[in-house]
Amino acid sequence: MSNAYVSIPDLRALLGDIAEESIVSRSLYNEANSRAILFGFAPGQELSEHTTPMAAIIHILEGNATLTLGTDEMQAQPGTLVYMPPSLSHSVYAHGQVVMLLTMIKERAK
Repeated sequence: MSNAYVSIPDLRALLGDIAEESIVSRSLYNEANSRAILFGFAPGQELSEHTTPMAAIIHILEGNATLTLGTDEMQAQPGTLVYMPPSLSHSVYAHGQVVMLLTMIKERAK
């Protein structure tokens, strides 16, 4: 094979059972310019407010969550996709069990 690629036929299976009061994460790939991390949240769990120097995309795959993006708050359900520019303050709160794919993209040097 001349070009390497990553193929995962069942993202959800990578997390297995999500224990009560826990957040599970699995790194799917980590390269110089991009990263993908799969998160599983038990009900009531949250990632507290933080920032990242990379642009990021949140894709909710399962469950319902509240996303805080800067000063905005929005409800997210399966299928919700949000692009966040670098340094945007954000947090995630899981109302029930939530599975989320986070993709981070480093901007190329100009």
